[in-house]
Amino acid sequence: MHAQKHLARWLFIVAGLVALMVVIGGLTRLTNSGLSMVEWRPITGWLPPLSEAAWLAEFEKYKQFPEYQKINLGMDLAGFKEIYWFEYVHRLLGRLIGLAFALPLLWFWLRRRIPQGMHLHLLLMLALGGAQGAVGWFMVASGLVDHPDVSHYRLTLHLGLAFAIFAYLVWGALSMARGATMQSPAGGGLVIAFVALVYLQILSGGLVAGMNAGLAHNTWPLMEGKFIPDGLGVMTPLWHNIFENALTVQFQHRMLAYAVLLFAVLIWLRYAGRVANGARHMLLGMVLLQVGLGIATLLLHVPVLLGALHQLGALLVLMGAIMLWHGKARRYYSGGRHAG
Repeated sequence: MHAQKHLARWLFIVAGLVALMVVIGGLTRLTNSGLSMVEWRPITGWLPPLSEAAWLAEFEKYKQFPEYQKINLGMDLAGFKEIYWFEYVHRLLGRLIGLAFALPLLWFWLRRRIPQGMHLHLLLMLALGGAQGAVGWFMVASGLVDHPDVSHYRLTLHLGLAFAIFAYLVWGALSMARGATMQSPAGGGLVIAFVALVYLQILSGGLVAGMNAGLAHNTWPLMEGKFIPDGLGVMTPLWHNIFENALTVQFQHRMLAYAVLLFAVLIWLRYAGRVANGARHMLLGMVLLQVGLGIATLLLHVPVLLGALHQLGALLVLMGAIMLWHGKARRYYSGGRHAG
């Protein structure tokens, strides 16, 4: 029992680090810092430049790429250091998360403290973390070519994988805190659909961020003076608008936000008296807060602080939904087999 509690605490800590990583990644995007490090050195890139000569060498490398040549031409070394530090901290934290997961995993494994059936899940979490580092460089590399901005598809993939890892860690931590095995996800009822909707909205947010779609149409509740603006389907074929039309991408994000809010209210009403009131109230409160943050971020043209808080809000909404889902699935397998 003690081993399970230690495993739960460890996984919650790593999930917290992943959440911090997501927020710092958002800050890196919001400050246009993500292309400041033009090399991927996963083994040897732990240390930043330690001398003026080393800083100048890094700056010269940066000057060879389109972001400097087309956007930041004339930037001085002090300006380069400012954007470099955001990306450096982001990558350093990724490495530290890897150690924070791999080393305790090895210790638990050698001490035979891992419950039966949990080994494969932990190895998969480790593999996903390693893959996330590669996906991060895959994203950055797309901005080191003619167009000095990362692919919004690759950014969405990077963001979506980070949230998936976070959710997996939270689910595993809850399973260890509440039982001896990894809890099956079946039996979550409506909450499963809500989690899927929240995750879809997170991916939609990745497209918005990747296309800088939040920097236009900064009015609410109307866009271009209309609730349903003109221009949603101007691209051909029609489905391209879903991924390539910035106006459509922002409109989708708004509509999904309304859907998440309505679904959260439905869950709050549906499960009155059937789940802990604290969980219901917390989830609805977090969704309301997140909607408010989203509106404020849009109206104020995406200030850095609000943009980062909006990303943190998405993590909290997903965590609240995962906790509610896990609780319902657990009760389902404990004898209260009602999946509604």
